[in-house]
Amino acid sequence: MRFSARALLAAAVTAICAGAGAAQAQYSDGVIKIGVMNDQSGLYADLTGQGSVWAAKKAVEDFCKATKCHDKIEVVFADHQNKPDIGSNVVRQWYDVDKVDVVVDVPTSSVALAVNNITKEKNKVFLVSGAATSDLSGKACTPNTIHWTYDTWALANGTGNAIVKTGGNTWFFLTADYAFGHALERDTEAVVLKSGGKVLGKVRHPFPGQDFSSFLLQAQASKAKIIGLANAGGDTINSIKQAAEFGIVAGGQNLAGLLVFITDVHALGLKTAQGLIFTESWYWDTNDANRAFAKEFAAANKGNHPTMIQAGVYSAVTHYLKAVHELKSDADGAAVVAKMKATPTDDKLFGKGSIRPDGRKIHDMLLLEVKKPEESKAPWDYYKVRATIPAAEAFRPIDQGGCPLVKK
Repeated sequence: MRFSARALLAAAVTAICAGAGAAQAQYSDGVIKIGVMNDQSGLYADLTGQGSVWAAKKAVEDFCKATKCHDKIEVVFADHQNKPDIGSNVVRQWYDVDKVDVVVDVPTSSVALAVNNITKEKNKVFLVSGAATSDLSGKACTPNTIHWTYDTWALANGTGNAIVKTGGNTWFFLTADYAFGHALERDTEAVVLKSGGKVLGKVRHPFPGQDFSSFLLQAQASKAKIIGLANAGGDTINSIKQAAEFGIVAGGQNLAGLLVFITDVHALGLKTAQGLIFTESWYWDTNDANRAFAKEFAAANKGNHPTMIQAGVYSAVTHYLKAVHELKSDADGAAVVAKMKATPTDDKLFGKGSIRPDGRKIHDMLLLEVKKPEESKAPWDYYKVRATIPAAEAFRPIDQGGCPLVKK
């Protein structure tokens, strides 16, 4: 089985050893192997990419400082190029040949859904930090997957509710035409309608996209108060830049960034991004632990600050290592996930939380607004927190997702 050089940016990045002898026999192949799969070279590379690899390595390092590691731990990575077929081929080789035990990150929902099925088939572990579709803890849930950082329902619930309540009651959706965009549009439309708003139209653009002019003109012509951007990364950046060129916001319509990352705001600049309201699960400048993590991250990643996805990789890997340490085994993926669900989550970035039977990790979410240029006091000081959405309200009720693991 052969893959392109881009797809197989896969290499052992770190190996940390502690303990030996009898302990090694309790682990498959004598190694705990963590595979970080994401976009290393395309429109999601800044918000995942090598930053997520660093976060996984850092989680291993911190865990082994705090707890005597049972065994050898390795981190490998690969570029799925945002293509389900490439992601599927790489993860099959990882599981069948390279003996990877857990796959983490995986932005691009279409790739994540494919990896989700293969992970169940092979009885491994899948910790989703990058992909957004809420189907991963709904109709597509499995005993082997945990959806860690955020999802389309949480984004829609946080941002959609806030905007409709403040007068943004007519919407037009500009949607990336693949699983993630469809799910984000679906979940946000449901919130808008439930809150008494109306959807005046929607259009789907190719993924990834470059020229959004025809789609933005349709949104402008709709006269909707809110143009909901159901896309991410480079697509969101280009949509916002081109909307500014058309004078859409100056003309009285507003943009709702339904999935915005700090790397997007950095690329746009505060002058263009100011006033954007959106929902995230983590921001580097909210407490001392987050700031310390961001400082280390920036030093290792060309000054960039971590996204919520990269922080989620750190958090997920930390909890995974705690579970296999307690079980003294990584061989049975479903058993590891069951242990993770049974153990309250607690790490320095996300604090205390829990994992539901449907595989949804539960924690607070943040409703954020991009600062005006004059409000920013330092590099990457981009957000102000408008509200904290409590964990109990932040995610879809467990009985509404259709997950077959949930007992009725």
